[in-house]
Amino acid sequence: MMMNKYLLTLGAVALAAWVFVGGGMGVSSAEEKAVKLPAPAMDMPATAQAGPQAGSATAVFAGGCFWGVQAVFQHTQGVLNAVSGYAGGEKATASYEMIGSGRTGHAESVQITYDPKKISYGKLLQIYFSVAHDPTTLNRQGPDSGTQYRSAVFYQDANQKKVTESYIAQLDAAKVFPNKIVTQLTPLNGFYPAEAYHQDYATLHPNQPYIARFDLPKIANLKTVMPEVYRDKPVLVSQAGK
Repeated sequence: MMMNKYLLTLGAVALAAWVFVGGGMGVSSAEEKAVKLPAPAMDMPATAQAGPQAGSATAVFAGGCFWGVQAVFQHTQGVLNAVSGYAGGEKATASYEMIGSGRTGHAESVQITYDPKKISYGKLLQIYFSVAHDPTTLNRQGPDSGTQYRSAVFYQDANQKKVTESYIAQLDAAKVFPNKIVTQLTPLNGFYPAEAYHQDYATLHPNQPYIARFDLPKIANLKTVMPEVYRDKPVLVSQAGK
C-alpha cells in the first residue's frame, strides 16, 4: 500500500528496541540473520563499464521502497551518487502520486553512479542481493506491496544482462535463499529521478519509525557482512558535485 511507510506507527518502547544508543543505527533480527553472499563468478572489467561521464558507470536496481536501497548504496565505497527515482514506465507517469496505483509500470528504483575502478557492477549486485532487499519476494518488501515495490534489475547493455543472469543462476544453484530468486531482469528504457523530498530520506529522517525499523537495519547489515565496502559517511544527492 502506498501510504504504509507514512502510516506506520510504533510505541516508544517498541521503537527503542530498534535503535541502539551510540551508533544511532536501527538493528533488528534481520541483522543477526544477514549473510554475505558469494561474489559473482562472472563480473565486468572496468573497461566494459561505461557511464555518462568519464570514470563512471551506472546501475539501476529496484527492491522495495527506494529510501532503504538508496541509503545502502550511499554507504558503499566507490559509489559517486545514488538517486531515488522511477524506472519501468513512461516519463508522463513518473511521479510518486501516480506510481502508487501500481498500474504505471514503474518501480521505485535507485540509479547508482559509481567508479568502476573502485567497485564493480558485480560487487554492486552482491550488495543488492545480500542486504538491500529480499530477492525472493517479487511485489512485496517489508510492509510495502504492489508492482511499484517489485524486485528488478534494469540492465543497460548486454554485459549487465549477462552478469546479472549469471549471478542469479549462481545463487539459485547454491541455494543461498530458502526460496527461488524472483528478481525481474528488464531493459532500462528510462530513469526518472524522484521528487526532491525523497532524496537522502534515510539520512535526513533517521528517527522516522519506518526508517528506524526497515531501512537502518539494512545499513547495519552492510557494515556487518561487507565491512570492506562500507563507508560511514554517506554520499548524498544534496552534496553531489560539491
